[in-house]
Amino acid sequence: MRTVPGFREHITGSTIVGVGYGAAAWYVGEIPPLTCLLGTGLCSVAGMLPDLDSGPGIPMRESVAFAAAVIPVMLLPRLEQFGLPTEALIIACGAIYLLIRFGVTYLLKNFSVHRGMFHSVPSAAIAGLTAFLAFAAEDPLHRYFVASAVVLGFLTHLILDEIWSVKLGMFGPKVKKSFGTAVKFLGNEAWANIVTYLLVIVLGALAANDAAITEKLAVVRQQVEQAARQYPSYPVTTPVYRR
Repeated sequence: MRTVPGFREHITGSTIVGVGYGAAAWYVGEIPPLTCLLGTGLCSVAGMLPDLDSGPGIPMRESVAFAAAVIPVMLLPRLEQFGLPTEALIIACGAIYLLIRFGVTYLLKNFSVHRGMFHSVPSAAIAGLTAFLAFAAEDPLHRYFVASAVVLGFLTHLILDEIWSVKLGMFGPKVKKSFGTAVKFLGNEAWANIVTYLLVIVLGALAANDAAITEKLAVVRQQVEQAARQYPSYPVTTPVYRR
C-alpha cells in the first residue's frame, strides 16, 4: 500500500475539484463557459505544483513544461499593452519560455527540499497571486475566479497529503510522522520561510494595485456602455440643398 498519494491520486483529486468548481461558477456565479473551462484546467494542473520539490520526476517535468507553455500565452495581452511589434512579442514569449523551462528547473533541482515550503499554505497563495497577475481579463471577477481555482487545486494536493498521513488501524487511526508537513504555514528552514513570505508580500502588493486599476477600468467601461445605451448615436445624413 502506498504511504503517500502519487501523481495519479493528486491529478485525479484536483481534476474532480476543478470540474466541480468550474461547474458551480458557471451555474451560480455566471462565469462564461470558456473562463470556467480555463479555471478547471488550471485547478487540475495546480494539483501537481506542491510536488515540484520532489526532485526529477513526472510532477516537476509536466508542471514546468505546462507553465513554460501557458504563462507566455497568458502574459501576451499584457505585453501587447506596451505597443511592442510582433517580432518583439515573439522574442519576449520565447525568452519567458526558456526562463521557466530551464531557469526554474535548475532552481528546483538545486535548492528545493521535499516537503519544505512548497508544501505550505503561503505557497498556495503565491501560486494564486501569480495566476492573478498573469491573467489579464477585463472583468475583475474572472481574474478572481482563475486565481482561486489555482489556489483550490494547490490546497487539494496538500489536503490529500494530510489525509494519507493518517492510517486506519484495528485500534483506531494512527498518525504518521509526515502529518502536519503539508498544510503548514512555516517550515524548518528560516531562509525558506523568509523568502516565501517576502514573495507573498510583494506579489500581494502588486496584485492589490493591479486589481484596483482593473476595477476602476471596469467601472469606467460600465459607465460608457450605459451612456451609449441612453444616448444612441444616429447616422449623420448629408443635407441636400435644392436650387
